[in-house]
Amino acid sequence: MHAHSLADWRHDHVFLGEAHDRNERRTWMVVGLTAAMMVAEIAGGTLTATTLVDVEPDLATTRVNDGRTDRAGHVVFGTLDEQKPRTPIGSYYQYSRAHGLRRLDLPRCRVANSICFSPDGRTMYFTDTPTGVIRCGDYDSGAATIVNVRDFATLASGDGHPDGSIVDADGCLWNAAWGGSIVRRFTPAGGLDRAVEIPTKNPTCPAFGSADLDTMFVTSSRQQHTAEELAAAPHAGGVFTVRVPGVRGIADTLVAL
Repeated sequence: MHAHSLADWRHDHVFLGEAHDRNERRTWMVVGLTAAMMVAEIAGGTLTATTLVDVEPDLATTRVNDGRTDRAGHVVFGTLDEQKPRTPIGSYYQYSRAHGLRRLDLPRCRVANSICFSPDGRTMYFTDTPTGVIRCGDYDSGAATIVNVRDFATLASGDGHPDGSIVDADGCLWNAAWGGSIVRRFTPAGGLDRAVEIPTKNPTCPAFGSADLDTMFVTSSRQQHTAEELAAAPHAGGVFTVRVPGVRGIADTLVAL
């Protein structure tokens, strides 16, 4: 892990959840795999996993990609097409114990990413990465609907491609730009507020951690690097940390299992 400040720099998806039985509190992980959502538990040094729901079993070239819990604890995620060139056959979904898997009424995508929610949970953000456009819409968690979909922020040519995102306590969205070596903060109105350079080409997703949620952690990828680029950036694929003065995150809601 690599720690940095603003002044100087010093893909399976896991969602945490919890369930209760008569005798103990148990913590689970909900994991998005290639074609299924699984629930896993580590107990006594043993990992056990069971399938919650199959995902797109009729599509041989898609897999689960980006996702996050909404403010009600439902898992919201999207898929991507692994074939090259990619085609828009992926989708965005919501999963809950109460309702199972429900497809969100959004256009088909090539690479679903940037899924996150406003502090009040009423706005959902998302992107189809190759478009370069982060979009948002009015989200109803209970009904699994999203309406009034509109463009939120557009990355210009040369600015990288929108990958994972997170929303902070001020309602601002932080987006990792694949190929851009940067994480950008956008205001709720979609304006660029600030940017944090990352010392590797492909940052993938920011997240807030620490006891006060005042440290941003940024994951990255070693994919799509030449040998020369990897030699120049040996930390590619690592996790970086940065303190952003005056900014705090919001704890994600645990999955309701």
